[in-house]
Amino acid sequence: MADTAKGGRGLASRDVTIAIGREQSVSGLLDRPRDARACLVLAHGAGAPMTHPFLAAVAEGLAGRGVAVLRYNFPYAERKSPRPDSASLATATVRAAVTDASRLMPKLPLFAGGKSFGGRMTSQAEAAEPLGVKGLVFLGFPLHPPGKRSDERAAHLARVHVPMLFLQGTRDAFAEMDLLEPLVAGLGERATLHLFDSADHSFHVAARTGRRDADLRRELIDATATWILALV
Repeated sequence: MADTAKGGRGLASRDVTIAIGREQSVSGLLDRPRDARACLVLAHGAGAPMTHPFLAAVAEGLAGRGVAVLRYNFPYAERKSPRPDSASLATATVRAAVTDASRLMPKLPLFAGGKSFGGRMTSQAEAAEPLGVKGLVFLGFPLHPPGKRSDERAAHLARVHVPMLFLQGTRDAFAEMDLLEPLVAGLGERATLHLFDSADHSFHVAARTGRRDADLRRELIDATATWILALV
C-alpha cells in the first residue's frame, strides 16, 4: 500500500489491495482525513469503476467533512470487462472491502453503500449476513430497469436491520417515485429518503432547471455526511 499526500487539508490518499478469498483481489482507494469520525465503504455503479469523477468528488467531499471513504473496484471493473459480476461474487467483494476497512481503521464506525449496482450489492450482502456496519447509503438505488416497473429488486431490504439512507433524483428512470416512496415508507424508521428535485440517475440536472450539478453534488455530500455523523 502506498500513501500519497493530497491537498492541504490533512487528507491522506492510500492505494489498497483487497483480497477476495485466496485467488482474487481488487484495487481500492482510501481517502482518510486526520480528523475522521467514521468511514464509508463505497462501491461503484455498473457502468464505471471506482475512479469515476462522481465517486471521486463524493469521496473528497465526505473526507472534507470528517468521513473517510474506502472506494473499491468489483472484479469485472478490475478486468475492464463491461459485464458486471454475478451477485455472489459482487457481494463477496463487498464483504471483503468492509473487512479490510475494519482492519485499516479499527477505531472508526463503518458504513457501507454505493452508486446504483454497488449499493444494491451492498444491501444484498447485508441482508444475507450482517456486515458489521452502522448503516447503508444508496446513491441512486436501482429499483428497476428503465421502463420495467417493479419493486422486486428491493424485496431483500426487509431483511436489512440497520439504518438506510436513500439519495434519489426525482427523474431517476431506475426508480419511479410512485414505487420508491411507499417502499421506503414501508421500511419504517430505519429508512430515510432524501430527494433531489429534477435529478436523474446520474444526479444530473438539466440547465433549464436553473440548478447546477456541482450544487446538487454538494447537497448530496452534505446530506450523507450529516446522516452518517448523526448516527456516530
